[in-house]
Amino acid sequence: MTRPQGSRQTSRTTATAAQTPQERPPVALVRRARRTNRRLAEVYPDARCELDFTTPLELLVATVLSAQCTDKRVNQVTPALFARFPDAQAYAQADPSELEEMIRPTGFFRPKARSLSGIGVALVERHDGQVPSTLDELVALPGVGRKTANVVLGDAFGIPGITVDTHVGRLVRRWGWTTSDDPVVVEREVAALVERPEWTLFSHRVIFHGRRVCFARRPACGACPITDLCPSAGIGESDPVAAAALVKTS
Repeated sequence: MTRPQGSRQTSRTTATAAQTPQERPPVALVRRARRTNRRLAEVYPDARCELDFTTPLELLVATVLSAQCTDKRVNQVTPALFARFPDAQAYAQADPSELEEMIRPTGFFRPKARSLSGIGVALVERHDGQVPSTLDELVALPGVGRKTANVVLGDAFGIPGITVDTHVGRLVRRWGWTTSDDPVVVEREVAALVERPEWTLFSHRVIFHGRRVCFARRPACGACPITDLCPSAGIGESDPVAAAALVKTS
């Protein structure tokens, strides 16, 4: 996967609001969180965005398509899609039925097609056809929420962002970093625990771990490299041999 060398500018609204002293998490929790991140970095040194892209627009489109769909399936669809619609103007002028048919395998293809068309129009009308590099501008685009915006900021522009997808939300709750189901709250509370420069890679490491070891239904606890840091250790398969058989390599 090729990634562009985007701007390193800092968005005023990329980070969650700074916490006041009385809101700061316990020091012990901060230390445990940062040890967890360091351990995951050792286990997953190649953690990255698993969507294929070469430009910010391609990443934005792929991330929209990834909702309720695997990255693998999205990567099967996007080569032809990117060739057919190479820029924002192409999406703005796309025939709805053609766009829907091309992205049909990703599921929810009608609302996704509307989002892509709307994104194309918005980019052309408001941003000279270019994907913006601030959170406020990204979330103002059709079908783009904070999760998608943080993916684009982190991987296309090098601006740190925490991506709270289903894996990140599930794991940080298991780790006792938050009790909230609200992605905005989870983002804010995790941001207070992990160093800002680490936010993007941390998100990828957690997603890797969630996809490979810490599954939703039957986590492979007996093969988990961070059991000593996890208060939920033992909720899944604890036998090392049985757990190892559950682990996915990709």
